[in-house]
This record gives sequence, C-alpha cells and structure tokens, in this order.
Amino acid sequence: MRRVVFNQKGGVGKSSITCNLAAISASKGKRTLVVDLDPQTNTTHYLLGHELEPTLTIADYFQQTLTFSLSPTQPIEFVQETPFENLYLIASDPELESLEAKLESRHKIYKLRDLLKKLQDDFDEVFIDTAPALNFYTMSALVCADRCLIPFDCDAFSRAALYNILEVIQEVAEDHNDKLVVEGIVVNQFQSRANLPTQIIEELKSEKHPILPVYLNQSVKMRESHSACVPLIHYAPSHGLTKQYVELHTHLGRKRLKRA
Repeated sequence: MRRVVFNQKGGVGKSSITCNLAAISASKGKRTLVVDLDPQTNTTHYLLGHELEPTLTIADYFQQTLTFSLSPTQPIEFVQETPFENLYLIASDPELESLEAKLESRHKIYKLRDLLKKLQDDFDEVFIDTAPALNFYTMSALVCADRCLIPFDCDAFSRAALYNILEVIQEVAEDHNDKLVVEGIVVNQFQSRANLPTQIIEELKSEKHPILPVYLNQSVKMRESHSACVPLIHYAPSHGLTKQYVELHTHLGRKRLKRA
C-alpha cells in the first residue's frame, strides 16, 4: 500500500501526519518506508534526528535517472534505517529544487513509481510526504500512489483549496493512475470549542466529502515531538493526540480490509 499525503496549502500538518502514521505502522510490526519529497526536509529531520545524516537521498536517485551508468545505485541503497524499529526513510534534499526543471523537461514523471515498484517486496507500507505545491514531485507521488490522504485544518482558505485538490486528484487518476483514490480528508489541528471548525466540517459532510471520523486535536505535544525528533507513538504513547493517531491508523486499516 502506497499512501501520499497531499495538500497544496502549507502548514496543514502533512509531515506530522506522514511520520506519525508511518511510525504507528512500524510499531505494529510492519516494515514501513517513508519517502520525503519536500525540499524543506522536515520529515527527514523528524525521523533521523540531530545526529544522523542521510548518505543517499531521493535527489541522488532522480539525478541518476538523468545520466547513464554501467553500475547504477540499486534501489535499496537509497533507503536508510531510522532509529525506530521497522521504520525506514528515503531522505529528501534541498537539491530537489534545482533538479526539478531538468526532470520535467526529460519527462521523468514515472521514475518514482519505478523505484517504489522495485522496492515493493521489501516493505509492507509506504507513506509519501509532499511539498505544499503541485509540482513535479507531487505529481510523481500521485502517479505512483494507491491512496491519498488530504490534511485539512478547518479554515475558509483550506476549504477553498480543497475543491481544487480534489479536481487535481481526479484528473491524475483519469490520466495517469487509475488505482488512485482519495482515502479521506484528515481533520487536523482541530479545536473542539470553536464554532467555525465544526460548522465547516458539517458543511463538507453534507456535500458528501470523505471526512474521516477521527479528528486530530491541536496540541503543543506535537511541537515537542518535532523538537525531540521522536514520533508521538514513542515520545508520548499515552497522550490524547497519540491515541487519536492510533485510532486514525486503525480506521484506515479497517477501510482497507473492507475494500479488499
């Protein structure tokens, strides 16, 4: 199963959702791979911490697709262990920005799909983090994913952007990847005491949008987890927000079994 976490709006929690769902998957014994496609490298830093540095990155892989080599680096060599059991990473690199125009001009949009296909027997779950933009790398992720999770932070700007995001996903599914479906909209940074978030969610439900039933609350514990470079399931396993993430992960697993 390959999941991409995608929203063109920044600050909605893509990296937090990617890393924490992946960490829960790994804690349940599944060999789990995270692919960081954001040049800001937040996911890479979150999972590797202050001490570890990636040896090879996704930028190195994409660079390799632009050149011919008699002995190319093998797909598994781009994968790095994290400090957490069963959790692996293909790290990001700021050099992704300078590579993007070359990759677009050479029509390399399917190369990420090729890489993950070669790794499919090595991992049970794959989570892909994307930049807050509809760029070459985000399109590459949508082209190769089975499911898409859309983080949503319950404001008017996010709602306006949501309709465009759903159109983009539908277009990619029709033109490039007929397996791609929206797995659900993840309500993030939810404030239960505020009226506007609840109102927006109810209106989206009335429009038949796939709002997932588990809402992730706003909490300083997430910032602490970022600072410690330790996902919540290891940093604060009994915290309320951690339990919400576990419940969300369980719900996604049930949905998958129903589809199967």
